[in-house]
Amino acid sequence: MGQDALKAMNTKEGLANRAYSLFEEFSSAYAQEWARLEEAERMYLGDHWHLVPELDPNEPRPVTPVLQSTVENIAADLIDLMPEASILARTPEDENAARLTEALIRENHASNCYEREYRQLCHDLLVGGYMVQEVGYDPSLFSGFGGAFIRHADNMGILFDPLCSDIQEGRAVIKFGLRTIEWLKARFPMFDGEFDGYSAKRLPHDVLLGANRHKCALLLEFWWREYDEDTGTSRLHMAQLTGGRVVADSRKAKPEGYFSHGKYPFIVTALYPRKGSCLGYGLVDMFKRQQQYADKLDQIVSKNALMASHNKLLVTHASGFDTDDLRDWSREVHTGESLSGITWFTTPPLPAYIMQYIQLMRETIKDESGANDFSRGGIAGGITAASAIAALQEMSSKRSRMISAQMHEAYREAVRLEIEVEREFNILPRTVYFTVDGERTSGLFDSGTLKRRLPGGKMQPIDFSVLIKVQKQNRWSVLGQNELVLQMLSLGVLTSEQAVELMHFEGKELVLKRAKQNAANSKHLEPASFGENRNFQQQNLKSPK
Repeated sequence: MGQDALKAMNTKEGLANRAYSLFEEFSSAYAQEWARLEEAERMYLGDHWHLVPELDPNEPRPVTPVLQSTVENIAADLIDLMPEASILARTPEDENAARLTEALIRENHASNCYEREYRQLCHDLLVGGYMVQEVGYDPSLFSGFGGAFIRHADNMGILFDPLCSDIQEGRAVIKFGLRTIEWLKARFPMFDGEFDGYSAKRLPHDVLLGANRHKCALLLEFWWREYDEDTGTSRLHMAQLTGGRVVADSRKAKPEGYFSHGKYPFIVTALYPRKGSCLGYGLVDMFKRQQQYADKLDQIVSKNALMASHNKLLVTHASGFDTDDLRDWSREVHTGESLSGITWFTTPPLPAYIMQYIQLMRETIKDESGANDFSRGGIAGGITAASAIAALQEMSSKRSRMISAQMHEAYREAVRLEIEVEREFNILPRTVYFTVDGERTSGLFDSGTLKRRLPGGKMQPIDFSVLIKVQKQNRWSVLGQNELVLQMLSLGVLTSEQAVELMHFEGKELVLKRAKQNAANSKHLEPASFGENRNFQQQNLKSPK
């Protein structure tokens, strides 16, 4: 951004002009993208016949939800591979800080119900082609103690610079949505009576939901970065606008920047990336034609079946039969002149290869998308061993694992931003809980947890390694793991304590805790009993004088 533009944005009028000018430019560029997202949602819901003109209202319009089932099965695989952050210290003296930070992040995500956000992210990624995560700080969380969050941002309610493939290089990021007039009056009472639905006509249809535009207004969340040549860093600012004017500006409270990291707090992940854009294509874009053709063939088969159920009767005038009498199936006797003038017109059946071709197209969608029978759990051929089932599912879910790797990488980046947000905004100390050796314990997380004091008295930020692991494992993979451990136990390779450590089951921590207590008690009793037995033996083995 040039110096002249920065100077112009120092006033409210200049900032409003800049924000709404970029909103008009971005929304014009996103017009086709919104249409694509809307069509993808309709295809996912099976509502794609609206694209075909309705020539005959009696024509069947069947929909077999192969594409929806495929998306849902891949989404189920991704939810089974839901990520969890493991924070590791780079030095031994930072072990306690890493443990507290990991517990803090886990509590943040539990409070914000990240599992629900993750399901929405999976849907946007598979159907729309890209997902957007927002990282921020909410001071109202945890009864006013505040906490960072990672949330889902609707891909139909956010605009990125269409000229840049990296959002951090863009001129701005604009998040928008409709708000009721009552909501705006409660948040911004000083601007009461000045709200209207500015540029609501450019919003995608699904955002409006048929609401009365006179009772709501468009609220813009305008994010922009200012580059500082002296320090070589960027300052991030945010303003809220509605009704053509600025109602909130972060520069008043934090002129040094909204976040100290200076980055846009959004992470965009594309399923199938587009060249020169941060957006992507989804599974619906890849397989919607096959779905449409399969449903079209279903329509042909349905029409043929409908025609075959209404066979026509051809009657000539020379036959002498009354057509109304012939249509009356309750009559037993019909009179006429000649039977040669009566002919049944039957609908010829469709070739058998059409039915085979329909089934082949559906199987192609499932196989090429990675949602085949093995990944869905449909194991045939008498396979009952958990390890064999897990191996087959593992081989058949390569695409799901590839997509989950993309989501895990985006989650790692979001967690890094979350740590930086906590480092900057965490002021009040919070008690966090974590488990050590099967026992639940607590610690105090405060503003000094993420900082290290240097010899000169200065504070240095602590850097952690962020590893991503699967939060909960697949049922069949768990059974396969436990089956292998039991085999090793039966061979004598492992002890019972080692086997419990390697197995996965509910209540594992309690079993380990009790096993350690029993081991400690037996260790405490062994020397005394051994000593007593030894003294007893020595007294009884002494030879009499």
